Amino acid sequence: MKVTITHIDTACVLININGFKILTDPTLDKKDGIFPQYVSRPIAFSKKYIDPALSIEEIGKVDLVLLSHDHHSDNLDKNGRLFIKTVPVVLSTKDAVKRLKNNNTIGLDNWQEYHVETTKVKRLKITAIPAQHTNIKRLDKVMGKVLGFAIEWEGQTNGCIYISGDTVLFEGLYELENKKKVDIAILHLGAGAFPYLKKNLRVTMNGEEAIETTKLLNPNIVIPIHYEGWWHFKQSVKSLKNEIEKSGFNEKFLWLDSGIETELIKENNFKLN
Repeated sequence: MKVTITHIDTACVLININGFKILTDPTLDKKDGIFPQYVSRPIAFSKKYIDPALSIEEIGKVDLVLLSHDHHSDNLDKNGRLFIKTVPVVLSTKDAVKRLKNNNTIGLDNWQEYHVETTKVKRLKITAIPAQHTNIKRLDKVMGKVLGFAIEWEGQTNGCIYISGDTVLFEGLYELENKKKVDIAILHLGAGAFPYLKKNLRVTMNGEEAIETTKLLNPNIVIPIHYEGWWHFKQSVKSLKNEIEKSGFNEKFLWLDSGIETELIKENNFKLN
C-alpha cells in the first residue's frame, strides 16, 4: 500500500491510494481567471495569478472527486467543471448537486458516509466533515454550504486523512476531534477575505487558526494548501511560513512543491487485515 499526494493548484490536489486516484476541488484554468461568486450576494470578485502545475492531460483519469463546494471559482472553475463530467463519482454538497445537474454528483450531509467500491483499496470510506466558510457565523448561509472530507480504509493505524475544505476554526472541528483520529490534515489556508464587502470577514483559516487546528487534532502531518495564487488570499506566504516556524509545530508541516508527487504513507506504516 502506497499513498502519495501531488499539489496541482489552489485547493486542487491529487491523492493516489494504491492506484485509486482522488482529485480535490478542481481548479484547472490558467492564471488571469476571475472569481465570480455564483450564488451569494453581494457578489465577490478576485483574480488568479498562478497557473496549474499539471495539465488536464497530465492529471489523466481519476476515480473520484471530492468537491468542498461548487460556487466559488477558486474551488471549481470552468475547466474544472468540464473535468468533473468525465469522473465516475463526484462527492459534494447537496446544493452542488442541484446547481451542477451532473448525474455523477452525489450530495452529502454533515457526517454522512460514502462507501467506495474498488478492488484497489479495502473498505475505502469517505465521510463528509462540517465546514464553515466564514468567521462571522450569521453570514454562514450567505457564503453557502461547504464540506470537508475524511478518507479512511481498512488497515489504517495512525488515523484518517482529513481535508478541511474552505473553513475557519469552528465548533465542527471540535466535533471532528471527538469523532475521529487524524493522521494527515490537509488545510485550506490563505486567510481569504473581501474587505470591501465587510471589514472583518474572513472565509478561510489564517496561520493562527492552522496552528490551533494542529493543536486540536494533533495530526502527524499537516499539509497547507489554498494559500497562494489569488488576490483575495490576504496572508502572504512569507507571513504564513514565519508564523508556522515560530509556533513549535513546524516539524509537522509538509510544504508541497506543486506538480511533484510526494509519498505520504509507506507500506510498513500499516497492514491490511
